[in-house]
Amino acid sequence: MKWLNCFCSFLDSNDLSGTTKKSKVGIIVGVVGGILVVLLFGGLLFFLYKRRQKGYKGDVFVDVEGEVDQRIAFGQLTRFAWRELQLATDSFNEKNVLGQGGFGKVYKGVLLNNTKVAVKRLIDFESPGGDAAFQREVEMISVAVHRNLLRLIGFCTTPTERLLVYPYMPNLSVAYRLREVKPGELVLDWPQRKRIALGAARGLEYLHEHCNPKIIHRDVKAANVLLDEDFEAVVGDFGLAKLVDVRRTDVTTQVRGTMGHIAPEYLSTGKSSERTDVFGYGIMLLELVTGQRAIDFSRLEDEDDVLLLDYVKKLEREKNLDAIVDHNLDKNYNMEDVEAMIQVALLCTQASPEDRPAMSEVVRMLEGEGLAERWEEWQHVEVTRRQEYERLQRRFYRGEDSLHNQVAIELSGGR
Repeated sequence: MKWLNCFCSFLDSNDLSGTTKKSKVGIIVGVVGGILVVLLFGGLLFFLYKRRQKGYKGDVFVDVEGEVDQRIAFGQLTRFAWRELQLATDSFNEKNVLGQGGFGKVYKGVLLNNTKVAVKRLIDFESPGGDAAFQREVEMISVAVHRNLLRLIGFCTTPTERLLVYPYMPNLSVAYRLREVKPGELVLDWPQRKRIALGAARGLEYLHEHCNPKIIHRDVKAANVLLDEDFEAVVGDFGLAKLVDVRRTDVTTQVRGTMGHIAPEYLSTGKSSERTDVFGYGIMLLELVTGQRAIDFSRLEDEDDVLLLDYVKKLEREKNLDAIVDHNLDKNYNMEDVEAMIQVALLCTQASPEDRPAMSEVVRMLEGEGLAERWEEWQHVEVTRRQEYERLQRRFYRGEDSLHNQVAIELSGGR
């Protein structure tokens, strides 16, 4: 600091009247101290300015061990303190459990401001699916905002915990309302079921056709369609969802989903697409109509099909659909509406993914547009397919009989 040496020399060379050596030292210390304060203040201002330019937000840090400076900056999410959620759920008391999925339990909670929430506590997040599931849900739910999709309120991270906070859905899920209602609780009436079908379709349409990149849910079922205070459908549980880049084919390394709802091509090849979700949605429609599970081994007692889809197909061929409508509806439904919903469901669950409609087309069909034409095409293809199957079956049995007769003749001739 050349200028400081010059300043000291100046003080030494000037014989100020009454100035002692002690006062000279005081002046030097004061000047140096002032300069240091100015430098520190300037440095602080510069740091704050650069921090503001980069857009850092102190409340969105993800406190992950070994991943310093990793941030999530999607949407306006609240980062909750662990203690706040612990208090909200009564220390994650088992009596507050709303449900349990592949990545953890969901607890009912009440925040300090009396807001009811659902807290999803992820388990085993350090394994190859757990922590990735947290990151995936936060990212996807932040970018997917629609009235028929579950909205993420916030999250909590500690070195040992990952939690997601959602609005509490007072009417729980479609699966609960179909099969688990307690005595005195209202069951879903037919108008509500129609509205749920349309709302869930609109939510999936948004994921497939209005998100970039598109979002595949991969586990569409009645248990993952929640119901708000007005019984509006809210598609939830994105723990199995996957962002798909539209420029490449999505090949998964592990099949995720629930048996009975998994599309055949996904189960056999591991390849998923939006048409995989369409299949699961079709099964959910059948659940709405029948109130039954996608797989039910108790149907074996009556020599019926274990799979709900096969059971419905059989009764549709027999023109006996009235037999499978949920008895809880107590005949309070329009049979034409029931037939239309089953037709949409069967179109959605065709074996070939290319034959299934897109969710935007499903929405239109549920609104009464284009179903008759699609259904007529489906029936023609189905009749042709069934005739071909029966022809091959007859050929097989004839061939088996011919082989049996030939063996019998050879044995007879050998005697």
